[in-house]
Amino acid sequence: MFAVACLLIASGASAAVVKVGDLVLRANGGFEPQALPHKAYAPIEFQGYFDVASRSGGIPAALQETVLEFDRQGRLTTRGLPTCSVGQIGEATPQEARKTCNGSIVGTGHIAATVALPGHPPVAATSPLTLFNGVPQNGNPTIVVQALMTVPATQSLAVVVPIERLSGGPFGYRATIDLPPIAGGYGALTHVDVKIGRRYNFGGRRLSYISARCGSGVFQTHGSFIFAGGTTISGSVFEPCTAR
Repeated sequence: MFAVACLLIASGASAAVVKVGDLVLRANGGFEPQALPHKAYAPIEFQGYFDVASRSGGIPAALQETVLEFDRQGRLTTRGLPTCSVGQIGEATPQEARKTCNGSIVGTGHIAATVALPGHPPVAATSPLTLFNGVPQNGNPTIVVQALMTVPATQSLAVVVPIERLSGGPFGYRATIDLPPIAGGYGALTHVDVKIGRRYNFGGRRLSYISARCGSGVFQTHGSFIFAGGTTISGSVFEPCTAR
């Protein structure tokens, strides 16, 4: 079955909620501070989350891909920021990964999944989540997302997320996250939360991994979530800003 649901929300004050078939998706995002220069760029931190549930109470369909697009008023800076690769941290625990590539950390959070093996009751699996500045690809920045599930067995979830710079339109960047199967396909992601932001020194200057300006009075973040079985849920969150 193929289904597409679109949801627009006028403000980031409340979570966007959409229900399609047996799926329920809740998502929200925002940034701080909301008072920003009109033309110049200032450091910000972005935070967001999404939850996936089943209306019937069972395990939801597996999320396979997420595509996130970020407002053109935001800017990503990686010049002088150390990089980290999947080869360095792929099999590490979250604590080991953060120690190995501490200088590359650009965000942290948590993930949760539900796993239902044949003949066994569903079990919950959780892990700290870390985002590292990755090695550039084709001139574009990347993020290495790392987590380690230990239930029902140990599984690395380290993946490279390419970040494409966009020209024209309301969005400046597009991040595409291809999710590996969890527990051999018997698991489904149910929660992700992240907080992204990093200040660092380079060349005698204080730089920020993400920065933004307030030119239009509102920021738009768009997400598309593609699930096993063909269901796609797409929506946008609009977050106001104040020019100073």
